[in-house]
Amino acid sequence: MKQGFVKVAAVTPKIKVADTVYNAQQICAGIDEAASKGAKIIVFPELCLSGYTCSDLFLQERLLTSCREQLKLIADHTQGKDSLVFVGLPLEREGKLYNVAAAVHDGEILAFIPKTFIPSYGEFYETRHFFPGNQEAVSLFFDGEAIPFGTNILLEAEGMDGLLVGCEICEDIWVPKAPGIAHAMAGATLLVNLSASNETISKDVYREMLVKSASAKLIAGYVYCSSGEGESTQDLVFGGHNIIAENGTILSQAKRFENEITYGDIDINRLRMERRRMNTFGYDESLNYLVIPFSLNTEETTLEREFSCTPFVPTKQEEREKRCEEILSIQSLGLKKRYEHTGCQKAVIGVSGGLDSTLALLVTARCFDLLGLNRKNIFAVTMPCFGTTDRTYDNACKLAKELGATLEEVNIREAVTIHFRDIKQDMEKHDVTYENGQARERTQILMDIANRENALVIGTGDMSELALGWATYNGDHMSMYGVNAGVPKTLVRHLVKYYADTCGNRELEGVLLDVLDTPVSPELLPPVDGVISQRTEDLVGPYELHDFFLYYMLRCGFEPAKIYRIAKKSFTGQYEDKVILKWLKTFYKRFFAQQFKRSCLPDGPKVGSVALSPRGDLRMPSDACVRIWMEQLEELE
Repeated sequence: MKQGFVKVAAVTPKIKVADTVYNAQQICAGIDEAASKGAKIIVFPELCLSGYTCSDLFLQERLLTSCREQLKLIADHTQGKDSLVFVGLPLEREGKLYNVAAAVHDGEILAFIPKTFIPSYGEFYETRHFFPGNQEAVSLFFDGEAIPFGTNILLEAEGMDGLLVGCEICEDIWVPKAPGIAHAMAGATLLVNLSASNETISKDVYREMLVKSASAKLIAGYVYCSSGEGESTQDLVFGGHNIIAENGTILSQAKRFENEITYGDIDINRLRMERRRMNTFGYDESLNYLVIPFSLNTEETTLEREFSCTPFVPTKQEEREKRCEEILSIQSLGLKKRYEHTGCQKAVIGVSGGLDSTLALLVTARCFDLLGLNRKNIFAVTMPCFGTTDRTYDNACKLAKELGATLEEVNIREAVTIHFRDIKQDMEKHDVTYENGQARERTQILMDIANRENALVIGTGDMSELALGWATYNGDHMSMYGVNAGVPKTLVRHLVKYYADTCGNRELEGVLLDVLDTPVSPELLPPVDGVISQRTEDLVGPYELHDFFLYYMLRCGFEPAKIYRIAKKSFTGQYEDKVILKWLKTFYKRFFAQQFKRSCLPDGPKVGSVALSPRGDLRMPSDACVRIWMEQLEELE
């Protein structure tokens, strides 16, 4: 419940057709088990109290009366349990029979929500027994109580901001104008579906697609609960295919034919953030909905949900390779357009033998191939200075050679030494002036060579560095087109590895693999015994942590305490809690303090859902105060 998480459960009990007493017992047992695991929203299948396959028995008074009696017992059973439960049953109103979901909470029946679309095609004959439900809520007297009855009903949790639950039943999700659309436009953030969907070949794939797309389009959580073993197999088999989704992502689903309870942790706060961000999401205040409150205790949800340690990098190799190819195409096509517009036919890139400049050079080579330009027009400039090691220098030279670029070397030691003499900088004082003086000298050289050759300077800095401000202002911070501006550091590695695996050049592959094996460093401090002495991640923290923080802060809108919570869960065994907290503080301080660098970024292509361009995704004042974020982090110690 805290930080927006709510645990939901889809429960498929093994029932007996028309045995309402037995079925009610199984439903109560399912409620007990799900509630014991912390589920706050518990959903059962369509008509599970009677069985979906009762056919003409639905017309029998004894069955309908027994369903009502058993529903009262189920309601009594929920007393004291901190859960909202949806149970399916047949229910008569004013001489018509309806297929309904009863919403039950703490001993009370809060509402009856009828099915809207009644199928009568293929294997379905529901119109033989049931009528379509009414939209506007009316009263139905049940056991002496007036209970709201209608599809336009939402249930709102007191004790959890933003948890508003809407309900639809089976066929309702399969139609063009699903009731869930109106529910979401009326404010519902969580939709439940009580279903009895029989199994046929590949129907599970289509069912999964429906649930994913509904949750994505409506920016909602979705709990789909379907009938399973126990229904009549006279003509059909039911697989109990339960699916829990959030905003287009399947969080969990049941193994078919096993009648299990499926759990999921829905993040209501993230859904609210997505709706705030997406200003085209339309709330419709003209919709006439009855909102019924119910109470939930505010407590911390035990999270079973997984959060990827590398949210920018797909875990499956096939998907990862597809992602890499797509990003390389976006980068190279973005650069291609810039060349077509400017009429330039040459490029200048500072190559260091590190990851970022390697990727920029690979992208530029690909761009030149698309343009039909000679790769010799790519000037790969290596500029050794005080911190350059033989390993990175050799890799930069080999890389230029294998890609067919023109290698140009400008040793900047003397120029930087003279510059330090002019500004009275002590050569033995290895401070920020010592480091940035080298970076700015390199940028000046690149810009001047570009003028000499009528070329464009291609930027190499990646998105993770921009987030942390790990770039020298008007040094490596500046270029004429930043091809890596939308690529986080954790993804840069995979792009270079993908290029190595697919280039078909053994020599180039060997160089790229050695670049990947080289520690990330700006190489601005003198090496020790020929080995890199300055490791970036020792100074600003591990990039896998910073990319994790960046994604969940910008893409999901999580507050610091929530990011810390899921980071502890995701990086268990990799980083101690105090280490995560230390670098999370560093991330927030640097992210806010360094916005002025991002406010004047060169052009560069957006490649994913997170981007830092001041002209696009991130409109942030350069003097915004980080205080309230840091105060929350201080409370976590």
